[in-house]
Amino acid sequence: MQTNPTHTSLVAIGDSFTEGMSDLLPDGTYRGWADLLAGRMAARTPGFRYANLAVRGKLIAQIVEEQVGPAAAMQPDVITLVGGLNDTLRPKCDMGRVRALLEEAVERLTPACKHLVLMRSPGRNGPVLERFRPRMEELFACVDDVAARHGALVVDLYGAPSLGDPRAWDVDRLHLTDDGHRRVAEAVWQTLGYEAEDPEWRTPVPPTPPPNWTARRVEDARFTRQYLLPWISRRLTGRSSGDGRSPKRPDLLPYEGPAA
Repeated sequence: MQTNPTHTSLVAIGDSFTEGMSDLLPDGTYRGWADLLAGRMAARTPGFRYANLAVRGKLIAQIVEEQVGPAAAMQPDVITLVGGLNDTLRPKCDMGRVRALLEEAVERLTPACKHLVLMRSPGRNGPVLERFRPRMEELFACVDDVAARHGALVVDLYGAPSLGDPRAWDVDRLHLTDDGHRRVAEAVWQTLGYEAEDPEWRTPVPPTPPPNWTARRVEDARFTRQYLLPWISRRLTGRSSGDGRSPKRPDLLPYEGPAA
């Protein structure tokens, strides 16, 4: 990979991870690692263009159907694709179909850009990760394989201790905090060949005393009420948090926003 390259455009596709949840801005919108990355790239390249087609809750089939075609048509320098993890969290998941769809996406995107970036998504350490770890690792093995065969780049977030630390995750336990998104942006930045701004992005913050038993139970009850039960309800009724939502940046336009 070229050192300190120049890229003129970026298109990000995927689900809530790439949309930017839970990196909340004061106006109520989400920023996230892809916006942070675009800001950095724009600071180096006048006229830099950016689109973000990701929508929360999307499964890999929906990403392929709704986002891959438009992303390929934009012909950007860089495309990032992160998808399939929502599938692994479903009670019934056809991993063979997930692998086939990921392969299809990569085959369509690779000729459309200079660099296609895939990721081994981060996982929050805890019982939920342990339950779904086999499926996640099967997905990541597929990511590694398809990337090697098609010349895509892979960012290993799953193996980063900093992003397994529960403190890098929001109270919903599904999405990264603003610091977590900052670390992801740094990881992609370095993978694209730019000089590191945070060489220690993999290193977690120093240990802090754990909350006491009462505080943990209060937080567990809040999590169950506000996040877990609504998530289960959507699964049972076939609904998604992304139903009816449009991408926040559907067109490849000059980036406007603070560089990070």
